[in-house]
Amino acid sequence: MLKKERYKQFVAYFSAKQPDAETELHYNNPFQLLVAVILSAQCTDKRINQVTPALFQRFPNAKALAETTPDIVFDYIRSVSYPNNKAKHLVGMANILLNEFNNEVPSDIDQLQKMPGVGRKTANVIASVIYNAPAMAVDTHVFRVANRLGLSSGKTPLAVEKELTKYLPQESIHVAHHWLILHGRYICVARSPKCDICDLKSFCKYYETLIRTNAPPKVNKIK
Repeated sequence: MLKKERYKQFVAYFSAKQPDAETELHYNNPFQLLVAVILSAQCTDKRINQVTPALFQRFPNAKALAETTPDIVFDYIRSVSYPNNKAKHLVGMANILLNEFNNEVPSDIDQLQKMPGVGRKTANVIASVIYNAPAMAVDTHVFRVANRLGLSSGKTPLAVEKELTKYLPQESIHVAHHWLILHGRYICVARSPKCDICDLKSFCKYYETLIRTNAPPKVNKIK
């Protein structure tokens, strides 16, 4: 099957089944989403959603967060991965948000990455979720599912990002990010993907190889 046909079927399926797919992180405004996404690096959304209510109550805005110390923030996020670094990142982010961006979360990918804890993946999440920009954040789920389906053969997150943004319709990119994440989180899991209940088998490259060889193919890992 040609790659363009895989993309066509991918978009058609999810446009019908999950047209309004969205992040599972809980937030009420751009500032809260930025905090949640910074915290979510190498951690589950479920864990972040358990931590953020108390954090947002104590630090409802960038000003409150900028005026505290990483040690105090640490007490609220100690159960997430890498809490020491993330506490420092959050306080640093809040200061830059206030002093350089007039307390407004920027939409530009490069501007977002000026803040501590905000790499390209996080910047793409903010741009796509808040501003519906055609930005594709490639995490482990997106990377895995895109390669398995045959939407990409990229061996790095950036390579996968470029291929997805090239072939996906511009208006679908921001939501396709969630399609890939949710499919990877609940169906196309890293170990023992649930191919038996997956509706994408008809155009899935991974499944084609599985049937042909009767053994799982080697899957690229993020480098």
